[in-house]
Amino acid sequence: MANMREIRERIASIQQILKITNAMYLMSSSKLKKARKSLEATEPYFYKLQETIESVLEHTPHTRQMYFDRRSDILPEKRKKGYIVVTADKGLCGSYNHNILKYTEQELAKSADISNCYLFVIGQVGRQYFMNRNRNSSKASVDGEFLYTTQNPTLYRAMEIAQLVIEKFENGELDEVYVLYTDMVNSNLQETRTVQLLPFERRHFGKSPDGTMRKLPKASFLPSPEEVMSHLIPNYAKGIIYGAMVEAFCCEQQSRMTAMDAATTSAKDMIKDLSLLYNRARQAAITQEITEVCGGAASLDENNE
Repeated sequence: MANMREIRERIASIQQILKITNAMYLMSSSKLKKARKSLEATEPYFYKLQETIESVLEHTPHTRQMYFDRRSDILPEKRKKGYIVVTADKGLCGSYNHNILKYTEQELAKSADISNCYLFVIGQVGRQYFMNRNRNSSKASVDGEFLYTTQNPTLYRAMEIAQLVIEKFENGELDEVYVLYTDMVNSNLQETRTVQLLPFERRHFGKSPDGTMRKLPKASFLPSPEEVMSHLIPNYAKGIIYGAMVEAFCCEQQSRMTAMDAATTSAKDMIKDLSLLYNRARQAAITQEITEVCGGAASLDENNE
């Protein structure tokens, strides 16, 4: 059995860890609420933007737009695919990072030629993982200059990422772009998802649910529908990326809250067990001292006799 001094030192160290885990839990809770509030504040704008794009497609169903070009003339094994993967900058968030990294590996395995896959990783954990993984093997290319953090996602950061991938799509460096992130269904359920960013799927909204054509009001687009879409689509892509970043950030904070809550509970249980062990050791020491005093007194009486 450990002596009382060792037990006291261990209890003190666990109490310090308990303070840290509790503080991290509260910080994650605050960040989660702030990110959710920011997303709710911007959602109406992007919903309206989506409605505007749908309206343009309704009025001009035959409009040609580069962002809807599926490039069907390129063979599947020759298509260049870009994956925007959203991970965390830190650990201590349970299985959050492991799940998204494993999911990304599965998505890459579906490609006919993995050398035509390009990774744009947001978050230090995922970036280090894929760069170390690809160091001694020919795997998917990782953009080493794509250095973006997942902490406190902003529209400006989403705009920069959207401009980067759109430019590569326009130049033919990428034929398809996907966003891989973790979506928070509810506080107890998280799902890894894939959203196709480019090319956009062309939708026809000129028909009603019963299949008949709807009568649309007259509309004019200046200077042209193509120019209008060239302005709307990049902003809508920015919204998709921003939404994915916020959802992933919320999942990270929720996972960290769960992990820190479990760590706090474990620390309290350890302190309880150690306190019991300390009391037993203290009682054993007191009993030993009493036994020694009684033994000394008995010896003294024998000598006096």
